Amino acid sequence: MITVVGNLKGGCGKSTISFNLAVWLATAGVDVVAFDLDPQATLSDVAEVRTEEELEPEVRVFRPESSPTKVMKKHQGEMLVDVGAANLWAMRQAIAMADRVLVPVPPSQADVWSTARFKDIVEETVAGKDKKPELLLFINRADTHPGMRESDETLEALRTLSGVKVLDARIHQRTAYRRSFSEGQAVFEQEKSSKAATEFLYLAQTLYPEVTFQLK
Repeated sequence: MITVVGNLKGGCGKSTISFNLAVWLATAGVDVVAFDLDPQATLSDVAEVRTEEELEPEVRVFRPESSPTKVMKKHQGEMLVDVGAANLWAMRQAIAMADRVLVPVPPSQADVWSTARFKDIVEETVAGKDKKPELLLFINRADTHPGMRESDETLEALRTLSGVKVLDARIHQRTAYRRSFSEGQAVFEQEKSSKAATEFLYLAQTLYPEVTFQLK
């Protein structure tokens, strides 16, 4: 299965989500490879840190310089593709091959507008195809303060978009994600019983219900 992780706006957390999902799948024994099609190359950078720290399991990240679809067609099993709007051509190529598109959406009106435009790009890219990718949206970097309403308001706005599935899984803005990412670790590896680990594992299991995962 090919899962593209993307949105138009930078800073939505797609590389962090892609990396954590890749580690989670590899830890569960799934044959997974990741593709970094974002010019910022954040996913490649964190995978390099993980390799330097000699952490297991290894996260395989490919960074095609020319045609990403040519490289992607060589691989079987699960594929995660981190795409950025700065390379719109590569983004469209990945979307055209995707089984589903996972869209992290930070809680703001600007991100809702950006997500709506990204949805249009996805629909334009696969127009005329018999098989169209599932479009999955979820709130990422949500506020942790219970009095803040932006996350709930963003969720309500996303549910008005047609042709999408809005997940109930929610990832919050927590220091644990930044700290673990900077050290080449998934959030559940560094803080196994943290709120961050618990919410991420729920998201991962929602996306891959067929995968059996045991926290070590």
